[in-house]
Amino acid sequence: MKIPTLKIALLFAGGLLFSLIFWHEKIAINALIYDGFILLSVFKLYPVAFSRQVVKWLLAAHVVTLVAVIVHNTLLSKLAFSTTLLLLVVLIQFWHRSVWYAAASAIGNYSLLAFSFIEEISRIKKTGKKSFWVKKISFFLIIPIMITFVFFLVYLLSNTVLQDVINSMAIALDRFFSRFFAWVNWPYFVFVAFGLFITGGLLLKMRSNYFSEKEFTKQDDLRRKRKSLKSRNKVASLDLLTLFMGRFANGIMALRNENTIGLISLVMLNILLLFINVIDIKYVWFGFTYTANVSLTKYVHEGAGLLIFSIVLAMLVLLFFFRGNLNFYKKNKWLRYLAYAWIFQNVVLVVSVLLRDYYYIAHMGLAYKRIGVLVFLLMVLMGLVTVFIKIQQRKTAYYLWRVNGWFGVVLLVAASCVHWDETIAKYNLAHKASVPLDINFLLTLSDKTLPLIEKNHAVLVMNKQEVSNEGDYLHRSSFSPIELFEMRKKTFFETQKSYSWLSWNVADAYVKKNLAKPDFTSSSN
Repeated sequence: MKIPTLKIALLFAGGLLFSLIFWHEKIAINALIYDGFILLSVFKLYPVAFSRQVVKWLLAAHVVTLVAVIVHNTLLSKLAFSTTLLLLVVLIQFWHRSVWYAAASAIGNYSLLAFSFIEEISRIKKTGKKSFWVKKISFFLIIPIMITFVFFLVYLLSNTVLQDVINSMAIALDRFFSRFFAWVNWPYFVFVAFGLFITGGLLLKMRSNYFSEKEFTKQDDLRRKRKSLKSRNKVASLDLLTLFMGRFANGIMALRNENTIGLISLVMLNILLLFINVIDIKYVWFGFTYTANVSLTKYVHEGAGLLIFSIVLAMLVLLFFFRGNLNFYKKNKWLRYLAYAWIFQNVVLVVSVLLRDYYYIAHMGLAYKRIGVLVFLLMVLMGLVTVFIKIQQRKTAYYLWRVNGWFGVVLLVAASCVHWDETIAKYNLAHKASVPLDINFLLTLSDKTLPLIEKNHAVLVMNKQEVSNEGDYLHRSSFSPIELFEMRKKTFFETQKSYSWLSWNVADAYVKKNLAKPDFTSSSN
């Protein structure tokens, strides 16, 4: 079978498979079936791509996310599974080293899907004789049909009897099609179309290699570029400086002047940050004591958010000064030292934010935002490390985006291996004596936490008004915790009845095994 024909056949087969195994089902063991079909199809279409090392590593990471979907079945695991599958397919189809360019090619695949489909259809060769007669018949019919249609309109407008006949025919056709389409399951029809769209974006590669060609020109290592005075004067930032500084702005873009500005800026910023860090070390590292008057919400969320923003801003400032030829300036030694000092001080600031979040968790328990702060701090720390490498080894901004993008993928894959709802519930229930327990919040977590809550049945009778107002996750309901828990149990078992084996996963199997079945008879009476 020729490649275009094979692609179209795989497209419709994949769309049909998608609609059959995912309709009214959870993304679970069925993901293994669809994933196997897509990967086998892609490797069949692009067999050479498997030899690339990045494809092998990403395939291994993707398998990890697939296992996470079957075991944990969390939203995060499904997101990681979908992301790695999409990236894997794109890296097989195109030459990419960066996650960001690969994502751009993926968007291009889906944006130009209709054009890719038409192109593949047009590439399917028909037999010469058949094609000739189709073209010949089409050629001889077009003009007669157009002429006939014009005269039909003239006759229709001038003959009322003909109008009545046509109206009667239209009513009869309307009734026929109404009855016919009544049998059509429109939601399922839309779902089939969605499956074709998803499969098409994975199997049909867009014709353009624009993003691959664009990335091919990018390098990890900086190269010195010779700039004339004329080219420097074309820089937009110089016009802005001239507006404020007049003739003193002349030559401001020269490396010497740029180095001086950088030195002054980093000295001032280091002094400022040193002052902040000394305060944090004294009062956050070694002097923190929690009292009722201390608002941990403001202490962590408001403070941590601004501090994280300042760290990101610090990295942008360093990238500005070390964006080009200043990296090759022979007298930039002290500028580098000041940059290293500021990076180190920002690491100290990261530790301060980490301690703030630790205090929040220790006194208020685990929640999504607090875990999110930890994850974001890890990403920020990686960003600082890569900025240090960029300055030390004269790397490009492309290098930063490439390395940190892949680090984000690794972090997403690693995070998908943890059932965070279960982790939150376990921690908060284990520390219920020392942290205010919001049982209503725990009852909003995934079904995997229900057996754990049932084992700690005593917390269900806690007075929900006793929960501290300090928490950022408080959930209120008109139902009591016991009523909410019983409703969750019944909903879980009733929902499970609607699923087939395609929705099987370890998490649901664990809940069904360890959660006592509710009494359905009492609710029906």
